[in-house]
Amino acid sequence: MSTTERTYIMIKPDGVQRNLVGKIIQRFEERGFKLVALKLAQASEEHLEKHYADLKGKSFFPGLIKYMASGPVVCMVWSGLDAVKTGRAMLGTTNPLQSAAGSIRGDFCLQTGRNICHGSDSVENAEKEIKLWFPDGVVQWTSALEGWTYE
Repeated sequence: MSTTERTYIMIKPDGVQRNLVGKIIQRFEERGFKLVALKLAQASEEHLEKHYADLKGKSFFPGLIKYMASGPVVCMVWSGLDAVKTGRAMLGTTNPLQSAAGSIRGDFCLQTGRNICHGSDSVENAEKEIKLWFPDGVVQWTSALEGWTYE
């Protein structure tokens, strides 16, 4: 059963440096998701280690943390029907070369190490990530378009 939920989407330093922020936001807005939190952040290595704690044992972990701390990231929370699953589909697979054309990664990147965005992989992880990146919470608001987006 489909439900309204929240997901955490982060545009990584390569997406920010390549000026793709507006295009990525536009895709989520056009799809019908509601933006409930947004900020530009320069994350510390300590903060990123918390975010990527599940990858700590991987060989690429130190490089990932160094890379993610190398520039600003755009942190967002989107709300909507099946936001986590649909958000991941919109981003495409982790390896951009295996991502479908029309997905964000399929259209804008070539290598896994520069795949321009992060998306929550479960509702539970989304809520953890939202609390980590937005400890003061998100904005609660009603979009005038909701009646035109949902039955």
